[in-house]
Amino acid sequence: MVRRTETLSRFPLFGSLGADEIAALDSRCAWRRVAAGASIIDHQDDGTDVFFVVQGHVRVLIRQPGGQNIILRDIRDGEFFGELAALDGRPRSAGILAVTASTVARMPAAAFRDAIHRHPGVCDQVLGLLAAQVRMLATRVTEFSALNVRHRLYAELLRQSRPDPVDAGRAIISPPPIQTDLAARISTHREAVSRELAALTRAGLIERRRGALVLIDPGHLRQLIEEAYAAG
Repeated sequence: MVRRTETLSRFPLFGSLGADEIAALDSRCAWRRVAAGASIIDHQDDGTDVFFVVQGHVRVLIRQPGGQNIILRDIRDGEFFGELAALDGRPRSAGILAVTASTVARMPAAAFRDAIHRHPGVCDQVLGLLAAQVRMLATRVTEFSALNVRHRLYAELLRQSRPDPVDAGRAIISPPPIQTDLAARISTHREAVSRELAALTRAGLIERRRGALVLIDPGHLRQLIEEAYAAG
């Protein structure tokens, strides 16, 4: 049974819809609770449903034959996944793993496509999301092609960071990133990440704060990346 707290009204994607339109979409969803560490969909699955993260944190990844994961991105409350298969009917391009206990709404592809066709505001947001994903993947491909592990790590740290509210010249990552996750994002192994983080610490470019990793000079890291591109 659908609880009233389980509604798509909290999703920015449907912000332009009225209450009756939201209720109609709610009625077409199946609501599911997923345990932390559980797989929600697998890479190359044939399903075409779209999933909306009502509460929780899930991760988009591809498992390589050797067992190592490639992490593509994280999805949190108010976001969704599975739209590519809903649009083109092809197998899933990646798997989805629940990082924390999560609640998701599962919507049939037909309902998702109908919402896009009926509501220009929904259509515009889906197009914007797809454009952002293409740009993100283009950036990742460029980094893998032109940068070594060290500079890919710099780029990933900058991508995850936010301005430090205490010092505008610094940036922070909170909570601090897990080394195995960093390795999976930049296609390397944990030992290489550990070695490079230690070198950054010795150089005075990062430091650990309670509950956060601090980038002391983000501008310098950007400069090092630009120099690596120029030298490549």
